[in-house]
Amino acid sequence: MPARRTWRLSPGVKRLLAMPLRDPFAFAGIVIYLAFALVALSADRLAPVDPMEILFTKAGKVAANMPPSAEFLLGTTNLGRDIYAQLVHGTRSALAVGLSAAVIVATVGTVVGLVSGYFGGWIDALLMRIADMALSLPFLPFVIVLTGFLGAETENIVAAVALLLWPNSARVIRSQVLSLRERAYVEAARVTGANQWRILFVHIAPNILPLSFVYAAIAIGWAIITEASVNFLGFGDPTSVSWGMMLQDAFSSQALSRGQYAWFVPPGLCIILVVVAGFFISRGYEEVFMPRLRGR
Repeated sequence: MPARRTWRLSPGVKRLLAMPLRDPFAFAGIVIYLAFALVALSADRLAPVDPMEILFTKAGKVAANMPPSAEFLLGTTNLGRDIYAQLVHGTRSALAVGLSAAVIVATVGTVVGLVSGYFGGWIDALLMRIADMALSLPFLPFVIVLTGFLGAETENIVAAVALLLWPNSARVIRSQVLSLRERAYVEAARVTGANQWRILFVHIAPNILPLSFVYAAIAIGWAIITEASVNFLGFGDPTSVSWGMMLQDAFSSQALSRGQYAWFVPPGLCIILVVVAGFFISRGYEEVFMPRLRGR
């Protein structure tokens, strides 16, 4: 009987899984993301009120500009909508944008970096010139123009973010592949008759997964802050509840002059936390692909 093949994790994957347990920065970033994910999944239970519903007081008047209380934890907007419900349900919109963009950025960047770095030649030149063109475009103006032409749907914002963020990961992964393709285990795979695609995706790809994961984590924060910026400038989907929409409503309603800090401070803090979480994860995983930093 032929010996059963045992699957083993590559060193890169092992370091990827073990790092959160060893580095406090990576652990903190992942905990922040998990906390927001739990809020998004249980949003209907945490805030059963429709975030776009106009609420009324017991006297039958619109509950506009109500201060924080037991009934309205963060108060209400000038139109009588529950700010707490908008904040909780806005987590779903933020994570949907962030995770979708992260998956696209990591996938496209990884595949392009692998192919470009391994095959080289005219393929490498063509892919890197496309990456240079994408990097030369101004980020936020491009997103605004694209959503203006295609519509303010969330999918278009995700597409615009992914179109401009994948080159960053692709160029770094390419440089890593240029080194990995000369390693002894890759040469051994060639000698045994493994085809190029198997070498690329079975022997090389697992060792650059930490890089893909780091850029995916960073893309989450970039996508969320971009979606918030587009909504704040008034180019987003007016029917969706998001943190950027909350900030735009608070700004246009002059909430700061009325001292309604509970309206705009919580969504601003949530955006900051998401961006900081991506930075923490990237900081924690630096030693995975830059081992020289361990001795500092």
